[in-house]
Amino acid sequence: MRPGDLPQGGGSLDDALGTGLTDVVRRTGAVIGGLYLIEEPEPMLRLVALCGLPVEFAQTWRRLPMTAPVPVADAIRDDRLVWIGSQDEMSRRYPITAAVLPYRFALAAVPLTGVRRCWGGIVLMWSGDHPQEASPRERGHLITSAHRLARLLDDAPGPPGFPEQPRIWPLETVRHPTQTGMAAVDYLERLPEGAVALDLEGRVTFVSGVAARLLGRPAEQLLGARPWQALHWLDDPAYEDQYRTAVVSRTPLSFDALRPPDQWLTFWLHPDSSGISVRVTPCTEQSADPPAPPAQRPAAAPTGRLYQLVHLAAALTETVTVRDVAALIVDQILPAFGAQGMVLSAVDAGRLKITGHHGYPEDTIERLDALPLDTDLTPAGQVLASGVPAFFAGPDDMARNHPRAPRISGKQAWAFLPLIITGRPVGCCILSYDRPHTFTADERAVLTSLAALIAQALDRARLYDSQHRLVHELQQVLLPRTLPTLPGLEVAARYLPAGHGLDVSGDFYDLLRLDDSTVAAVIGDVEGHSIAAATLMGQVRTAIHAHASAGAAPDEVLSRTNRLLADLESDLLVACLYAHLDLAHGRLTLASAGHVPPLLLDARHRARILDIEPGPLLGIGADVHYPVTAAPLLDGAVLALYTDGLVEKPGRDAADTTSDLLKHLADTDDPDLDHLADSLVHHAWPTGQCTDDVTVLLLRAVHNHQRLPGC
Repeated sequence: MRPGDLPQGGGSLDDALGTGLTDVVRRTGAVIGGLYLIEEPEPMLRLVALCGLPVEFAQTWRRLPMTAPVPVADAIRDDRLVWIGSQDEMSRRYPITAAVLPYRFALAAVPLTGVRRCWGGIVLMWSGDHPQEASPRERGHLITSAHRLARLLDDAPGPPGFPEQPRIWPLETVRHPTQTGMAAVDYLERLPEGAVALDLEGRVTFVSGVAARLLGRPAEQLLGARPWQALHWLDDPAYEDQYRTAVVSRTPLSFDALRPPDQWLTFWLHPDSSGISVRVTPCTEQSADPPAPPAQRPAAAPTGRLYQLVHLAAALTETVTVRDVAALIVDQILPAFGAQGMVLSAVDAGRLKITGHHGYPEDTIERLDALPLDTDLTPAGQVLASGVPAFFAGPDDMARNHPRAPRISGKQAWAFLPLIITGRPVGCCILSYDRPHTFTADERAVLTSLAALIAQALDRARLYDSQHRLVHELQQVLLPRTLPTLPGLEVAARYLPAGHGLDVSGDFYDLLRLDDSTVAAVIGDVEGHSIAAATLMGQVRTAIHAHASAGAAPDEVLSRTNRLLADLESDLLVACLYAHLDLAHGRLTLASAGHVPPLLLDARHRARILDIEPGPLLGIGADVHYPVTAAPLLDGAVLALYTDGLVEKPGRDAADTTSDLLKHLADTDDPDLDHLADSLVHHAWPTGQCTDDVTVLLLRAVHNHQRLPGC
């Protein structure tokens, strides 16, 4: 594929990028490749294509801030190739990345810098036996390949897509068809060792008869399953981590496992880009002290626990609300440690207010809620005062110092984790068990570390919830609670905040009853999302209301409001559309200050864009004239006012989305205006996760035949 070429036969830009990524991996001899693109407006790095690795491995890295301490972000920020030759170097330069990927591999990150901009970056990984230094030839291939992909993006007719999950691109592996088939199966069956094939997802794709006998399960029960799920004696994080190590490092390894009751087996893993070949052999030469089973092996548990801790830490960084934190503890932390119950409490006015719980009846929660910080009913007060977690393996342990506690819940074992940040108590997290449970040293260590992470997440989430509550209340004050009713006019309004951030929306709308047959509809959007934008929005709404109520014409309403903004010397601009509806005479008069034009749906279900000559945005200058557009207001016609968040989407032209919205408007048969408003918002943003605030105001004139005499 030449630089800038797109695949022929109707191929898309996404196809071309995926093909380009696999081409880079083959050219450089890498085993894993990932393509990141910069997603506006945050900006964020979005993983859009992946090859040589299961998608579940990349969940932690699917979206990254541009400021993240990871190689690809540094490569893009500094516009240079970043090379990491070993795990030791990764640990020194990028300790968080090394903690999540504790495997042997070499890594390179290269920016995709085009003529006009930097589009993103690529990440390539080599097997653990790769030399620690990249050769000049490899570096040349990396830089040249990155330029090819950047040129491809430069020359593309449209912007790239941002799929919710990265698209997986297979790496072609050379095979020998003449050497496959039943002859190979016969060959394997003659050998004394078992053969198992896994794909990169860890699923069994082939099992020889010898392997099935050694593993103790029929082949049909193993095919399509993951070994640690199909065989209970392999259900240990340490064994799954061996598979992950083989996939990421692409180097052979082996481990021993006990098949109950006393058969030790050795598993030899040989990975490549298509999967893993596994040899299974009996351990015939045991030492005098055979390996301990997984539950007793001191080396296995820390590996699995560390893997859990790192992934739980990554998951906690993604939580936003207190409810998110509680849900993550229930969904991930309880299963990881075999617990059945959870109580999450936050410090509030000298008491422990329960913010989340699981596995307890409501009457127990009511009894435990709002205990004082120095309570001795449970160990919560003790651990908050000392800052040291407390572990109780059974009711007797608990009853020694807190005799009433075991009877409250009926639980049989507990871990009380104090949530403390720089000496300040944030709350307490209790994990409980339905049966006695002995806490191993590594469990205690991991839970102690996890408590600090939960404390940070809970404190951050409580702050977010408080800010979100304030923002919501402020938004409710700034937007009209109800719209006035007027004979001959049906109205519906919808407001959908952006699916990110805490900032107050700058969108506003209003409906002003001027007299018994005249109404003014207003919609607008203040630049930015901030308290300043919200304050200005309130001032604009008040000014428009005052001028309209005083009888000013549409152009005068905007001109006088514009002069107010000029006097206020605000740095923010405002888009606004003012519509004057004379219901008695069937007349519509509009003036626009740089706002998107409204849509009109007539009684025959013909939809069109109203052609309005816009004036400048409000606040752009003191003496500005705003043109006026007049149109008939026909009986049954629907006037749709909206903000640009309804039609502006990343990667799509606003004219195309507006045309699509017009078609949807014309095809909608439901006469109910509220249903129509919901339909428009859902059609534009089916998931409800809009990238900008969306406001819709629909108006329909009815019974216009009751006009004044002589009109």
